[in-house]
Amino acid sequence: MASPQKFTILAIVVVLPSVVLATEFIVGDEQGWTTNFDYSKWTTGKTFRVGDSLVFNYSKDNHNVFKVNGVQFKACQVPPANVNNSLTTGHDVVPLKTAGNKWYICGAAGHCNLVSPKL
Repeated sequence: MASPQKFTILAIVVVLPSVVLATEFIVGDEQGWTTNFDYSKWTTGKTFRVGDSLVFNYSKDNHNVFKVNGVQFKACQVPPANVNNSLTTGHDVVPLKTAGNKWYICGAAGHCNLVSPKL
């Protein structure tokens, strides 16, 4: 029978590499999530992996973040807010739990269509 100490060491060896390799991306770097910023250009050269996270920093009085699908993203269509798709704290951490495309827009009036908070 394995001792509790051996089990703990095994658990650390299995879990630690995924934690160490995860990257936290500050969306927009120093600019944060704001207007007049090219988020498509910001993503160039970055590789996002399952386990990484996106950090959205913004003024919660002026911006928000909505997770949308590809059609909503292209149309700048803000869905009804709910706990699964809207972020409003001003410092939101979004873990990337699955592979594939992810789309985010600012739902503040006119921001998505006119001035670019789209990722």
